[in-house]
Amino acid sequence: MEAAVTSHKPVEPAAQARAALPEPGAEAPRRDVSSEAPGEAAALGVAAPDAVAGGASRGLWISSTYFAEGLPYAIAHKVAGEFFTAAGASLEIIGLTSLYGLPWNLKFLWSPLVDLHGSPRRWLVAVEIALAAIVLGLAAAADSGAIWLVAALFGAVAVAAATHDIAVDGFYLQALDKDAQAAFSGLRVGAYRLALLAGALLVAFAGWASFGAAFAVAAGGLALLAIGHAAGLPRPAATPGAGAAPGTTGLRRYIEPFRVYLRQPQIASSLAFILCYRAGDALMFAMSSPLLKSLGLDTAARGNVGGVGTVASIAGSILGGVIIKRWGLARTIFPIALVQSLAILLYVALAWARPALPWVVALVTLEQLAAGVGTAVLAVFLMRRCVDGYKSSHFAIGSALMSVSATFAGSASGYLAASAGFTAFFAIAFAASIPGVVLSRLVPRD
Repeated sequence: MEAAVTSHKPVEPAAQARAALPEPGAEAPRRDVSSEAPGEAAALGVAAPDAVAGGASRGLWISSTYFAEGLPYAIAHKVAGEFFTAAGASLEIIGLTSLYGLPWNLKFLWSPLVDLHGSPRRWLVAVEIALAAIVLGLAAAADSGAIWLVAALFGAVAVAAATHDIAVDGFYLQALDKDAQAAFSGLRVGAYRLALLAGALLVAFAGWASFGAAFAVAAGGLALLAIGHAAGLPRPAATPGAGAAPGTTGLRRYIEPFRVYLRQPQIASSLAFILCYRAGDALMFAMSSPLLKSLGLDTAARGNVGGVGTVASIAGSILGGVIIKRWGLARTIFPIALVQSLAILLYVALAWARPALPWVVALVTLEQLAAGVGTAVLAVFLMRRCVDGYKSSHFAIGSALMSVSATFAGSASGYLAASAGFTAFFAIAFAASIPGVVLSRLVPRD
């Protein structure tokens, strides 16, 4: 595999052996070959299992934790937008639902807490329990007509989900070595996007039954995931806050992860790339549901089309993982960024031609396939910016910056689409993607 960021320290064999030990009293992980999805590890080029989570069980917990990460995101973004679309809200209000992304923009502010207090595993399970309770509250409020209560509960989902992201990503980086992190990047993105598919299915189910019933199903699923993770996640040994410099206390201990992150080579170009990479996609995504509604698709139909597109994005993310594993980040980051950008033109074609349903499905599917490949590249790039000892904090910083464009571009999207029209709007979204393509040539390639 390619070298890590130059500020990463290599792990000595003795340290690897210590990291393989379970927490006191924890059951040693067992190899369970029968639980592995056939061909999955081979397709991703996965090496022999590491000492923390042996055998094929890695694929299971990676899939389940990233599914649990993606489902609340789908609720706070896709399902929230569909809820207000179905309620007859204006384009401006629908665009403002992108502000539910603010907790993801700001999560870096509390991300050191996961590194410094408790463990990512404990945070992961605790927040999943909280999410199940909040979504159950949404189920009770959704069909009551209390729109402001529903809006507030979506906000609570967003805050809890952003915190859960920190814990899940930190656990992934703690439990796997660098080669395994890259090898499983397609699987983790695929599982995340499978949760987005579940979000699309929730919308379709809401169109058939009600949003309250859909949220009740989601709450039950989150509760089951929390129970399963409490019982079955591996227990990688780590000392909370181990990355802090000796003698660092108080505010300096809190600031240390940010200082280390900003001292990495070529950090300015890296930060600019992270901010710009998904800007065009963010604009496009925010107005995708209103566009489909304008093409005559009702709530259930939009959910079905979104489901097909999400399946394509899962395939794209797995394909992206295979491509990166085979050719490396250095050779793939620019061409994949370019393909992701050009795919936005498919939505320009949708808005201009207003084709029949089969063409709508085909164009949405192609765009989502490209978006899935693009997400896999960004995931690996963010992981390569994480320094040992601060992995939860550093991935939270990178992913928070990534989501800034989604929040602010998305929140302005409704006003822009209302004034410019859908065809011009999606052309602007394509233009917004170009800086990310250019910056992909200037960032660190390791």
